[in-house]
Amino acid sequence: MTTLTEADALEGLRDALGLLKDREQVAERLLDSSAKHSFDPDKELDWDAPFEEGKWFWPPELVSLYDTPIWKRMSEEQRIVLSQHEAAALASLGIWFELILMQLLVRHIYDKAATSAHVRYALTEIEDECRHSKMFARLISRGETPWYPVSPLHQNLGRLFKTISTTPGSFTATLLGEEVLDWMQRLTFPDERVQPLVRGVTRIHVVEEARHVRYAREELRRQMVTAPKWSREFTRVTSGEFARVFSIAFINPEVYTNVGLDKREALAQVKASGHRREIMQTGAKRLTDFLDDIGVLRGVGRRLWRSSGLLA
Repeated sequence: MTTLTEADALEGLRDALGLLKDREQVAERLLDSSAKHSFDPDKELDWDAPFEEGKWFWPPELVSLYDTPIWKRMSEEQRIVLSQHEAAALASLGIWFELILMQLLVRHIYDKAATSAHVRYALTEIEDECRHSKMFARLISRGETPWYPVSPLHQNLGRLFKTISTTPGSFTATLLGEEVLDWMQRLTFPDERVQPLVRGVTRIHVVEEARHVRYAREELRRQMVTAPKWSREFTRVTSGEFARVFSIAFINPEVYTNVGLDKREALAQVKASGHRREIMQTGAKRLTDFLDDIGVLRGVGRRLWRSSGLLA
């Protein structure tokens, strides 16, 4: 990690990654990309096509129990059904997260000039997230699986986080929610073993989320240079705690019950799975490298990130 003094950082708005980009120019480019590459899932996807027999709803290597003793005892049909329920659970998690993100974005722009490109792009991103949430909900309904809400504890922790989050904390959480799922979806949409509808949903999400990640990364870099010291320290701690909550919420234990497995045994095997640990850390590595470079992964926050299992 490259170190940088605060005085050096404020000179010309630089951080360890170099000169920060102009906020308005970044937003203008993202607005232009949004105008060219945005999708209406209701029109783009064939929601009435039947699911194809023998195809997965999530790549098998990304299913939580992959390569565990339980997995080896399951039939191919049981594994595919589990992939369907886990895809529904991740779509449910995505809706929960995007509802939080939209509220954080509204807070971010509340006292900024509504005519700025930065604010116009935030509003454009909120439009994207509304479509994504509706798309995920329709995917769940189409598969006739349950909606898998997060636990009441995590629901209330999300409510608390929305209330106390600093601006850099909000953008760190945004990237956490977007980048791990994005890595998984980039493996999903080109995978011909997976149902075409799921591939279509993940393709749309990947294309549009790439802009959201760019916006959040550029703003987080700026915030970690300009925010008060107390805010940066608070961000380090809260982001570590959010990483811990996110890693737990990433698996909804009810999926195991609903496919006829013992919930306790399944959770224990997932926790012990070296493959699963590697998947989660690989999915988060691009993000954790970035956060390390800009000074988020320090002190107590770094220890919390390690305890989440997302940081090696």
